[in-house]
Amino acid sequence: MRYALIGCGRISPNHLAAAQANKLEIVGLCDIDAAMLEDKILKFKLDASKVAQYDDYQLMLDDLKPELVSICTESGKHAAIALDCIRRGINIIVEKPIALSIEDADAIIEEAKKHNVKVCACHQNRFNKSVVKIREAMDQRRFGRLFYGTAHIRWNRGHEYYDRASWRGTWEQDGGALMNQCIHNIDLLRWMMGNEVTEVFAYTDKLNHPYIEAEDLGIALIRFANGSYGIIEGTTVIYPKNLEETLYLFGEKGTVKAGGQSVNIIEEWFFSDMLDDAEEVKATYHENPPNVSGFGHTPLFADVIDAIRTDRQPKVTAEDGKRALELVLAIYKSAAEGRPVKLPLEACATTDFTGRFS
Repeated sequence: MRYALIGCGRISPNHLAAAQANKLEIVGLCDIDAAMLEDKILKFKLDASKVAQYDDYQLMLDDLKPELVSICTESGKHAAIALDCIRRGINIIVEKPIALSIEDADAIIEEAKKHNVKVCACHQNRFNKSVVKIREAMDQRRFGRLFYGTAHIRWNRGHEYYDRASWRGTWEQDGGALMNQCIHNIDLLRWMMGNEVTEVFAYTDKLNHPYIEAEDLGIALIRFANGSYGIIEGTTVIYPKNLEETLYLFGEKGTVKAGGQSVNIIEEWFFSDMLDDAEEVKATYHENPPNVSGFGHTPLFADVIDAIRTDRQPKVTAEDGKRALELVLAIYKSAAEGRPVKLPLEACATTDFTGRFS
């Protein structure tokens, strides 16, 4: 399967490693910075005579006609590039967030249906061993009635991180901690708790990053349609480095805690049915990734490749990407307006909050 990558920045190595692990034919790389292209060619020992390099992604798409493309640019460009790929009949994996507005997410969903292409929102933590095991318990209804769940993302991002890319932390091209760093765990919480959210109440603030536009702290209360509740705490102000990313799920007959760098470790496992040994589960479903991006890209790619070949939807769809985006935007809207916000959102974008912390 012919594969190309658009955007050779911070997350692109995970995509290239996953492409190689899944034996995709890497035919092209695109970035406006030639040094980034050269860096990836060398790091992944790619044959420069066989892997074409471009600074114009549309030209690359037209020349190479790949079957699958990863979009790893700044967030604000995801939607436009995604639509250009879809309208050419090219299947895509879009890094999070899938877009920065409800309208753009809806356009991606509709165009993908129209052109019969597969779109995967890159929420790779769904493929963590720990998360797969927890989801299995959820699908088997081992929790009984769900009471509430919590997502905590206690990380650090400093001046150097934002200096490396001027788009980071801007309303037009990114958003803040919730949209960029925390959206993976926000996706997991919504997915685990039944997906359907009815209401959100939130606070956001910019406490320790005067050089960015958006928030570095978000705290939200979520009401789900099934009568359960959620709590989100996401921040990039933790001193002196990333502390943890945890997901708690509390039900009538089960309690689970996943933690570690990127919810890659099961730390608590209690079920009334006692179908498995808790210590064995914790030992078996444990990963120690080198960074917060984890190991999920490789199985996510495998799923998308299979979805293309068997003509089914990938396990993480464009609709899933929209749900994660929508919840973050609802948090932004509630915090900005100082009131609970009902879902679904019909129209909302990060740019609606320009000047929020001026």
